[in-house]
Amino acid sequence: MIGHVLYDFGHQRDAQKTPQEWVPTPGKVRQSRSLRIFGSWVEDSNLWQLSRHTTAKAFGIGLYCAMLPVPGQMIISVALAIVFTANVPLSFSLIFITNPLTMPAIYYAAYRLGAWVLGKEPLDIEFEASWTWFVQSLDNIWWPLLVGSQLMGVMLGVLGYWMIDTMWRNAVRRQWHARRKRRQ
Repeated sequence: MIGHVLYDFGHQRDAQKTPQEWVPTPGKVRQSRSLRIFGSWVEDSNLWQLSRHTTAKAFGIGLYCAMLPVPGQMIISVALAIVFTANVPLSFSLIFITNPLTMPAIYYAAYRLGAWVLGKEPLDIEFEASWTWFVQSLDNIWWPLLVGSQLMGVMLGVLGYWMIDTMWRNAVRRQWHARRKRRQ
């Protein structure tokens, strides 16, 4: 279906691209202003390929970083992807799970989880989806929010890594069995 849509808009070649062809070239990476702070580290080809290991690690890192209630999630996700040799574009893009629409619900759940783990009664705070409210309320909620978001991040990161690794292995196993059947 996506291929048909791309074809209708005159982008037939884009519909035929493999996921690996969407990955930027080392030259494009060098030109990126946002990635310059990482220097030559981002030029490692392992950080841009889609393999079972780099993809599973990217999911783990991206989902973990998405739960962090701090500015700079993007930089943290790229830095962790470099350290753990994960797919940089994938770990970077997964942090957008937390966006202005999802942040209030995710961070409220993280706060409640953190309060529960710490044995604190959650405060009955009138919630507003604004930066001003967040800064003013931070004094009362920061510790449960931090603990809860770390726990959610670790749980989602481990779950994401495991799911991608398992799905990839199963897909390869199915392909192997299908190829074996065709040969018989």
